[in-house]
Amino acid sequence: MKRLLRIGLAACLLIVALSARAAPAADCPPAAGDPSAEQIEQARRNARDHGFLWRISKDGRNSWLYGTIHVARLDWIVPGPTVMQAVRDADTVALELDLLDPAVQAEMADSMAGQRRAALPPPLSKRVRRQVAAACVPYATLAKLTPEMQIMTLTLLAGRRDGLDAAFGTDVILAGMGHGARKNVVSLETPAAQLKVLHMRDAREARAFVEGALADLESGRVQRMLTRFAGIWAAADYDGMAHYQDWCECLKTPVERDTLKRALDDRNPGLAASIDALHADGKQVFAAVGSLHMFGPLGLPELMAQRGYQVERIDLAGR
Repeated sequence: MKRLLRIGLAACLLIVALSARAAPAADCPPAAGDPSAEQIEQARRNARDHGFLWRISKDGRNSWLYGTIHVARLDWIVPGPTVMQAVRDADTVALELDLLDPAVQAEMADSMAGQRRAALPPPLSKRVRRQVAAACVPYATLAKLTPEMQIMTLTLLAGRRDGLDAAFGTDVILAGMGHGARKNVVSLETPAAQLKVLHMRDAREARAFVEGALADLESGRVQRMLTRFAGIWAAADYDGMAHYQDWCECLKTPVERDTLKRALDDRNPGLAASIDALHADGKQVFAAVGSLHMFGPLGLPELMAQRGYQVERIDLAGR
């Protein structure tokens, strides 16, 4: 889980592409594939509100903040009625990255290709390859990535054995909904900015990051904590998510603490400024970003309140 807390959408684009490439062996997790019409209809009939929602108001207009999950279950692909109404009422869907935008995809590919790659010691490389094989992904599909991106990809792929897949992530679903409804769909960040956060600053830090993540993958801790995170999100458990530091095991080393700060606290002011600029331009914005950006004194609801917005939490539990 400590790796999940640092991961933005940058890794998700790659994972969506990989989700249909898992080997068909019996011990491999099932590939996500495209939901059938029957599965989509069942998800629509059973749609419930999940996640975390706030209404923010200023200058006589409402916008919304919504905390998403980057890997999700097929059953959650249709938002519940409260979230769906907020999307309908907005004219702009704002995401960390619009993963369906070809320009974003191209910039992501270029930025990833230009990243500096730290060399791993052979024993560490072998452990990475074993985890790639366990994830049923051809190593060639990850070989050109930095070690950090390889590990982040493996971390999110670990959820597939419990039915959690980036192909069903709420950010991807909301991007599709926004484009389908011909709303204005925008990215609040750039791929280069996200990848900079996800890239360790030197070879020593990269090795420490990979070493710790491999220990979590090999022990099964990542899979367990992905499932716990998903359960808290699905239950719209605001208190549970607000206290994630009590259970995430994500702040044990200086590298973990610094990377988490860069991934959340350092990015949130920029996200808040982008949302504010859209709203000030007359837009009614449905801003959907990873749930952990919503909590704490530097969470988006608090930052928007500091910018003069009236902020109202909408309790989704039980809806």
